[in-house]
Amino acid sequence: MTTTLAMQSLKSTYKFLKTPIIVSAPMRVFAGPDLAVATSRAGGLGFIGPGVKPADLGSKLERARTLLDQAPVDHDSKSPQLSSSHTLPIGVGFQLFDGDLQVAATTVRKYKPVAAWLFVPKNGQYEVDQWTLGLREASPSTKIWLQVGSVAEAVAAAESKHAPDVLVIQGIDAGGHGLRKGAGIISLLPEVWDALRKIGSDIPLFGAGGIADGRGVAAVLGTGVAAGAVMGTRFLASKEADVKSDYQNDVLRVVDGGQSTIRTDLFDRLQERHDWPDRYDGRAIINASVRDDLVGLDFQENKKLFQSQQKDGSLGWGNDGRMTAYVGSAVGLVRSVETAQDIVEGARDDAKQALRQAVAEFDN
Repeated sequence: MTTTLAMQSLKSTYKFLKTPIIVSAPMRVFAGPDLAVATSRAGGLGFIGPGVKPADLGSKLERARTLLDQAPVDHDSKSPQLSSSHTLPIGVGFQLFDGDLQVAATTVRKYKPVAAWLFVPKNGQYEVDQWTLGLREASPSTKIWLQVGSVAEAVAAAESKHAPDVLVIQGIDAGGHGLRKGAGIISLLPEVWDALRKIGSDIPLFGAGGIADGRGVAAVLGTGVAAGAVMGTRFLASKEADVKSDYQNDVLRVVDGGQSTIRTDLFDRLQERHDWPDRYDGRAIINASVRDDLVGLDFQENKKLFQSQQKDGSLGWGNDGRMTAYVGSAVGLVRSVETAQDIVEGARDDAKQALRQAVAEFDN
């Protein structure tokens, strides 16, 4: 399937989409119903994050349903009006290693989101297959999106008899948790595409990781293999994100993202999160916790300082703060807090302009 056909297929499935297709990532606690609904209303596809625990998702989808009842997402006039009996024009995300498939299936069966995004299996493709099968049985209309970070993972998913409907290819520049070892999205996407063509797979691909504006969207589309682009960090600085203002201020403060962020498992250890699979770590802002760790401060002392700031969250931010601030390396491009609608529409317009300008240069 060419990228043009993939886009047409996606727009047929998700009739509210506008091109270039822009997706807001299911950031675990930051992507709530308000952000997901606002993104889809703007012609993108918004995802709700899995939350702190599996049971959190039900109340978020109930909130999304209320928002959509108040103001439905625009869609093809030939399609029936959305209601509680039809699919919700938003997606949901699930972290498999600490998720609950039974709870997830029950929730998806009740609310019928148009997409379910799967991420971080502890037991590889076998676990992905179990979730894919369970969710498809619960809601056949819910399409499966699978996030992977390597060619091997993409090929394994595509060769499965329970292959996903969409593959999200995440590059190493992404914020939050991802593979410790990885490639940038501009090289990873074409290599995945080539590998999938060899096995006869035409699953649509989306690029993620290091995309924070329309120029990044254009760069991903410029590979000629992506049907759309995913942004996460940019939506941390949206008015609809479920994020503290101090966290947002850190996002706006940081520049030169390649130097001011780091991939590390330090914050998992500080928070006593030992359940993440070993092959994953997270990209976060370099702050006092990180700098002390790098110069060899005793871990228990570092942890004590971290916990002391947790008691008063307002103290934990900024260059000398110690709180966890997961962001991607494109954070330096995020300079203002805007509505999700403005972010999506602005990125879409800027991507078109960037692509037109690039093509025009070849004619001179």
